[in-house]
Amino acid sequence: MSHAAHSIPNEPTRIAVAVVEHEGRFLIGPRPAGIPLAGLWEFPGGKVEFGETAAQAAARECQEETGLSIEVGASYPAVVHPYDHGRLALEFFACRPLDPQQPPLPPFRWVALDELAKYPFPAANAGLIEFLVRAAGPPATGP
Repeated sequence: MSHAAHSIPNEPTRIAVAVVEHEGRFLIGPRPAGIPLAGLWEFPGGKVEFGETAAQAAARECQEETGLSIEVGASYPAVVHPYDHGRLALEFFACRPLDPQQPPLPPFRWVALDELAKYPFPAANAGLIEFLVRAAGPPATGP
């Protein structure tokens, strides 16, 4: 039995992304060498594991990658993007750190919103970055 037993052929891989914001700054880090899209910058995130929700995956991946515990809030519009290494369905969540004073694990860092556009992100993030810059803030919640 292969380790991909839970994936459906041609279904995109679900990726949960924690868009962690605090006082107008966002948590990002560079993708490591030796993986697809190495050297580009990204928000914390990763594959949604079998049996967990995308929001749970975003919180888990953020904790694993940055050491920060977060509160997961509203979702941004999801994106399905074809890459050479496969189709990804990215689910973005507006998040905030539970302890804003705690520094993230390197190489993650806080970057001001107006500096986000200077960092090269994977193509699937382009719409979200534009949305963040245009909205200049987290998504509205409630009615």
